[in-house]
Amino acid sequence: MDASRLLDPALYSGGDPFALYATLRREAPVCWVDREGGGFWAVTTHPEVSSIGADPQLFCSSQGILVDEIGTTYDAPPTMMHTDPPQHTRYRRLVQPGFKPSMVRLMEAGVTAKAKALLDPIQSGEAVDVVEALSIPFPLQVICELLGVDGSQWRRFFEWSEAVIPGESERSEEERAGLQAEMWAYLVGVAEERRVSPAEDLVSVLANVGSDPEVGGDQLSEAELAMFLIQLLVAGNETTRNLLSGGLVALAERPDQWAALRSDPALVPSAAEELLRWTTPVISFMRTATAPTTIRGVAVAGGDPVLLVYASANRDEEVFGADADQLRVDRHPNPHVAFGFGPHFCLGAALARLEARVVLSELIVRFESLRLDGPVERTPSPVIAGVRHAPLVFEGAR
Repeated sequence: MDASRLLDPALYSGGDPFALYATLRREAPVCWVDREGGGFWAVTTHPEVSSIGADPQLFCSSQGILVDEIGTTYDAPPTMMHTDPPQHTRYRRLVQPGFKPSMVRLMEAGVTAKAKALLDPIQSGEAVDVVEALSIPFPLQVICELLGVDGSQWRRFFEWSEAVIPGESERSEEERAGLQAEMWAYLVGVAEERRVSPAEDLVSVLANVGSDPEVGGDQLSEAELAMFLIQLLVAGNETTRNLLSGGLVALAERPDQWAALRSDPALVPSAAEELLRWTTPVISFMRTATAPTTIRGVAVAGGDPVLLVYASANRDEEVFGADADQLRVDRHPNPHVAFGFGPHFCLGAALARLEARVVLSELIVRFESLRLDGPVERTPSPVIAGVRHAPLVFEGAR
């Protein structure tokens, strides 16, 4: 067993990380991984991943959430995900108004219309790269609506998002830095406009949140607001995109599960949860122990980085049973950790679930079956479970 393979890009582009996860859960659920630049503990079991994620006092986020950040310090947190209470508590309280259930419900008609427009051109029996045709444009168009900006800009948003995630693009570090600077300038500009002329969109809500009596006049600075909008753009795009791509590939490989879903559309919500568990778009995030402790009986020193492997936790037989390695659209209960856990539970979870339910609902009434039409190209990233290309054929259109 070589736990250092957790960082091997080839494991994610063409290997089988789940076989490695299973071995680690069985033989070394908490193991030390040596790495140039600083090692870390890898935690692969569901109970421990969940408990660590729920304990920011003992396992902080402010010292980095990616392995590549080990040894890095910041003058200011690069994202809200890099903060701990009480800073994180304040930040989340200020952005929460933009993600009230009522706001998500108001978006349902627009989300459905966008899905229909992208699915309408798909013809029965014709091969289509579902990543290009659906998974990339759909969440980006939704984010454009959320931000109140021109939906035709989604392609530029895509380039910006790709520039942030390690391993997602072939661009040089210089090109990535340039795109990130461009993204920052654009989002700061939008925020400044909404402070002066508010509209009916999320940016306006967040830019003027100080007027909400629930937050006592507190307000996000322009830097804080831009930081959050960047996080929203990247996380909201990358996770939903790969949930859809990876989920549809999984269903194409399991015609019995597609048939079960079509025969009982009431299973759509549980199917969305199972696809979240199955794909786990965010493979892992890191925390840092703030004091000496033990994890599953293993001594961990204060200051040690701890990698929470969500993708492994979501296949843990201790929690999901003997069929944890099988996809079941009727799985219940389904305590997956695809949206994280504790204080850092994903703010956009309700919107991501809505997007997944809408796409599944539209597809099962349009097509009787789907199948793969060639190899699936996956992203060589140990952070995001990305799918670059997925040729599918949808058949039996009604």
